Amino acid sequence: MQLESLKMFVDVVETGSFSRAAQLNHVTQSAVSQQIRALETRYEQRLLSRSARQVTPTPSGERLFRGCKEILARFSEVEAEIREQATEITGACNISCIYSVGLHELHSIQKDLLRTHPRVNLRLNYRRSDQVYDDVILGAADIGLAAYPQPRAGVDLIPFREDRLALVVPPSHPLAGKGKVSMQAVVGLPFIAFDREAPSRKGIDKLFRDKNLELNPTMEMDNVETIKRAVELGLGVSILPLPAVQQEVNGGTLVAKSFVEPGFTRPIGILVRKGKYLSRASQAVLDSFKASRAED
Repeated sequence: MQLESLKMFVDVVETGSFSRAAQLNHVTQSAVSQQIRALETRYEQRLLSRSARQVTPTPSGERLFRGCKEILARFSEVEAEIREQATEITGACNISCIYSVGLHELHSIQKDLLRTHPRVNLRLNYRRSDQVYDDVILGAADIGLAAYPQPRAGVDLIPFREDRLALVVPPSHPLAGKGKVSMQAVVGLPFIAFDREAPSRKGIDKLFRDKNLELNPTMEMDNVETIKRAVELGLGVSILPLPAVQQEVNGGTLVAKSFVEPGFTRPIGILVRKGKYLSRASQAVLDSFKASRAED
């Protein structure tokens, strides 16, 4: 029994037509009929019910159809793997990531990829954290990057890096000229926070709750860039990942202060759908992420 016979059988079931299956396989309708008869002879039972208008599978035919689909799909994957091994790594990798990571932490990885795999196209989509998980699970993204990664059915989590969190203030703020700051010093200050449902907001709130302290945000914003602009305008202070504010700190428009207390880090995780076959392009990107993690 050849794979061509299985494909013809699948095409007949999916189209409900011998003539349409013949067109799809570039053979005559008689050739398709012969292949189906050969299958029915092999299994000694009818696999298709033929009517004037449509062809439908019998119960045995339905079972064979499901099995054939699995076989053909797996064979296509194997063929793709074999072809890829013989060629230069090329193709696209779709990455869904939260804004602060995609904008501020992937530049060096992108440069390394361009040097080592110039034909790999890295496509970044900036998404909210919950959307990153959805994209990975639904297959819209090959790889996801999210803060404070949480276990979820159908997703493998790979540690990426730990961002240091810092108190961010404008240069004119009284704390700008101090050394390290305490958590108590932040309580009561006008505070600009992430939205309530953002994992970074929940992580920061927990750090203060664990010390029986509470922040009372005067403003809530949905991304790190708008928070930085608000702090620069003197509307309040915030706690942000250091990589996300490094450019402003170097430019003198913001000052970042470390905390006396330990634990002010933000974990970033790599998300991959469980059991997903990664193309060589996506695997090259994932390997670059892992290499970057090892260098940190």
